[in-house]
Amino acid sequence: MRLLEATDENIRKAAMMIKMGGLVVYPTETVYGLGCAPHIPESAEKLCKLKGRSDKSLPLICHDTEFASKVVELSPAAERLAERFWPGPLTLVLPSKQDYSRWVTHGASTLAVRVPGHPISRELARLSGGVIVSTSANKAGEAPATTAQEAADALSGGVNIILDDGPSPGEKPSTILDISGEQAWILRAGPVSAQEIKDVLSL
Repeated sequence: MRLLEATDENIRKAAMMIKMGGLVVYPTETVYGLGCAPHIPESAEKLCKLKGRSDKSLPLICHDTEFASKVVELSPAAERLAERFWPGPLTLVLPSKQDYSRWVTHGASTLAVRVPGHPISRELARLSGGVIVSTSANKAGEAPATTAQEAADALSGGVNIILDDGPSPGEKPSTILDISGEQAWILRAGPVSAQEIKDVLSL
């Protein structure tokens, strides 16, 4: 495991590691994320086992909304939310357009996707092919890591590279909103409030 300052050169190194099937920890605008290439089943399996996560699909980040539209079906409501909150801490659960392995989907026909508000995580996603896994950098059931060192301690050397950009500016993971059906459901409360979402959806 290498803990590296999040310079441009080291972001490129981390992206190459992801393309090679490795696991990388990186900063977001909420908490530190743990990522890999979603299209490499062995990487997703390794990530799930490291995190201790076996029953939930893995969230993803994309470098922009256009690429997100290749990963999931963006409904008109989703497009309005994306226009208002992306880049930012709102994750949308939508019908999948990709055939990822069961380690990513765990049998679900939907995927949780967002465009992050942190330039490092967006650039890492871009250099890695447009999309990467973005689950919080901690063991399942434990508090999310808000510093690179917390992530290193929590994951016990199970990752290849940790990009250190200092303490994360947020304390909560992103809001997760399921809009894959006719109704919108908040699955996890976070920085984007229910009222903010309601205001956009009622337009």
